[in-house]
Amino acid sequence: MKAIRSIALLLLVCGACLTARAAYLHAKAELASILIRQAWEESLQTGKPHPPWRWADTHPVARLRIPRLGYDEIVLEGATPRTLAFGPAHLLSGAGFGQPGNLVLAGHRTSWFRSLEDVKTGDAIDVEWFDADRHQYWRSYVVSTIDIVKPQDTAMLGDANDDVLTLVTCYPFGPSPTSPLRYVVRAAPQITAQSRH
Repeated sequence: MKAIRSIALLLLVCGACLTARAAYLHAKAELASILIRQAWEESLQTGKPHPPWRWADTHPVARLRIPRLGYDEIVLEGATPRTLAFGPAHLLSGAGFGQPGNLVLAGHRTSWFRSLEDVKTGDAIDVEWFDADRHQYWRSYVVSTIDIVKPQDTAMLGDANDDVLTLVTCYPFGPSPTSPLRYVVRAAPQITAQSRH
C-alpha cells in the first residue's frame, strides 16, 4: 500500500512539473510575440532594425499576412533553428525584400506556418517591409502552386528569373513525430512593390 501511494505521489509531482513547464513555455512564447511586434513597430518608426530583446541575434524584417485565413505574423531575419522558435523567418539564401528573384520564408509546421494547411491557390498573401529611409513598402502576391516535395528537392528554393514568394514548412502538419516531406507554397506578385509614404 505504501509503495502504491509513493508511485501515485511521484506521478502527481511529475505531472505538476510537466504542466508547469508547458505553462512557462507558453508564457515565454506569448511574451516573445509581444516583444517582436514592439520591435517591428520601432523599426518602422526609425528605419533601423531593432532586436526584440537585448541579446537577440535576429530582428523583425517584414510582416506577412494571408487575409482569407486571418493570418498575421512578423517575419524575423535569418532562418536558424533558434530564430524559427520565435516566428517565421527569411532565408538569407533567397532574394531580399523588394529585390528581384525568389523571396523565401520558412516556418514551423506546428506553429508559425500551421495555417498553410488551409491555403488555397488564388489566395492573396501580403508582405510589408521597410528601408533605411523609413519608407514602408508592401507587395501583394497570389498563390499559384502548392507542392509537397522531398527535402532533397530544393529547386523551388533556388533563384528564380521572375519575382516569386516561396513559403516552406515541414510536412505533414501537426504534432506527428516525423516530418519527412516539405510543403511549399509558391506565389506570384499581384501588385508590384508599393510605398506607404
